[in-house]
Amino acid sequence: MKSFRLATMLAAGLLLAPGHSFAQELSGPQVVRTLGRLQGGAPGIDIALLMEEAAASAGKGVAALPDWQKLSKLSQLIVEIDFENDSIAIEPKSYRTVGMIADALHHPNLRRYKFLVVGHTSSTGDAKHNLDLSQKRANAITEALSTTFAIAPDRLFAIGVGEEWLVDPSNPQAADNRRVQLVNLGLVK
Repeated sequence: MKSFRLATMLAAGLLLAPGHSFAQELSGPQVVRTLGRLQGGAPGIDIALLMEEAAASAGKGVAALPDWQKLSKLSQLIVEIDFENDSIAIEPKSYRTVGMIADALHHPNLRRYKFLVVGHTSSTGDAKHNLDLSQKRANAITEALSTTFAIAPDRLFAIGVGEEWLVDPSNPQAADNRRVQLVNLGLVK
């Protein structure tokens, strides 16, 4: 059974709580179960509004904003995908992880859902640059999923949040903050 290192976000609000260690080995079926945990209907998420709020909050954070708190309550995974330093090039060793995510998104239990790909960075460097870089990295993942792994592009949405929604708020410059997050947005319409 295939497994890979990624982090799970099984409970609401974990992104808002500092000091969590998330990394663990998960199998493909565990990824499908984790991403498929929707309780009731997913709330409407306005991605354009999230992007505006992230851009307006460069250097200030978005975790306390209501729209971002709503997002943190959805089924999600934080995935370790490595990029070259200050680059949008996915490191070859991370394509295996992207492929396993694609396998999960092709699973019949997840095939009817759409997903938000959220790019994160650490707080090293300029906040505006980090926001731009994280958007480009989220775009790179959605492009790889749709072009290389045949996930329908209308199921994927990319947003970069830079250092404004840290995975490890207690250590803003930690490499653990340089991650990609998948959020289940609910049914494809």
